[in-house]
Amino acid sequence: MPIYMDRHDIPEEITAVHVAQMHREDLKIEHLYGCKGMTYWCDEKRRTAFCLIQAPNKKAIQDMHNHAHGEVPHRIIEVEASIVESFLGRIEDPEKSQKTELNIINDPAFRTIMVVGLRKSSFKTMDPNHMIGELLNYNRSILQSIDKFLGRVVRQKSGNFLLSFNSVTNAVLCSQEVFSKLGGVSKDKSPDIQLSIGLHVGVPVTEKDGIFEDTIKLAERFCTMAHGKIVLSQEVKELYESENLNVKLSHKNIKALSVGEEKFVNQLMDYTEKEWTNAAFNSDHFSKNLGYSKSQLYRKMIGLTGKSPNSFIRDYRLTKALDLLDKKVNNISEIAFGTGFNSPAYFSKCFMDNFGILPSKYVQNYAE
Repeated sequence: MPIYMDRHDIPEEITAVHVAQMHREDLKIEHLYGCKGMTYWCDEKRRTAFCLIQAPNKKAIQDMHNHAHGEVPHRIIEVEASIVESFLGRIEDPEKSQKTELNIINDPAFRTIMVVGLRKSSFKTMDPNHMIGELLNYNRSILQSIDKFLGRVVRQKSGNFLLSFNSVTNAVLCSQEVFSKLGGVSKDKSPDIQLSIGLHVGVPVTEKDGIFEDTIKLAERFCTMAHGKIVLSQEVKELYESENLNVKLSHKNIKALSVGEEKFVNQLMDYTEKEWTNAAFNSDHFSKNLGYSKSQLYRKMIGLTGKSPNSFIRDYRLTKALDLLDKKVNNISEIAFGTGFNSPAYFSKCFMDNFGILPSKYVQNYAE
């Protein structure tokens, strides 16, 4: 039977005790609707509650809640139990709550989401076997830090981690340790592998269809847009400083975005993701469609990404091309045209300039 998570936006007068009472009423009549309540999360501070329920469909959940207490959920999405557990740490009631007459669970579903990216930035100096070994070493080091700071791995694949933390402070400290170990420049760190980290916070159910979809998307965009840095949202910064008695979060490798900068990142990435395969797409389109003059756009792009608009577009396309070459689905000419380059020859030149190797040699020696 499918599993769903619903969201209730609870009024000020409703407490965790009230939510527990409503959950108990659900359990009394759930069998009438073919449902099975698995657990719930309540966050008095943010005025939200989330229920995890096995049910035949969304309507059965709405009908059950309406019958039990009249508090119909504001939003319901279908989820996978294993993914919920990865993000939230459980899919059943905590043991301590099971021993009480009323199962009061004042446990927020609010999480800090971290995306860690390892990008192969150059192939000039490293042989394939050495690079594979270095990536494995990086992965092991990252996993050690995640475990140390009580993070959970939601997804891990080919140099990319999606992580969940209950604590904002633990997430930030983990990112700093990972960057300290792997992101700087020293004889112990590979100059051919670039580390990027993005952090954002949020709740599991929003207007999107996927669990934590909004939060993941922005953390991924932070990771994509600023290679070689830790990029975090304004909310992460404020929560960290609040949890740490207003100790300012300042680190030369951390970029805390303002609300305006976050909005710009979303505008930038929305438009890039829509147009990047179009060979005619260039900085003029950015300027026109994002509503900035060329000089304004240039300053914003340099400040946030360290790249000019045209360099950002080129590097975005080359990163996509690298992923396609790894998959070995299409030939080099098809990938060149498919990623917005006017010709295979120009694509090969840009690839060589950026990565220090021709695409054909990359496929031969490095493609996964």
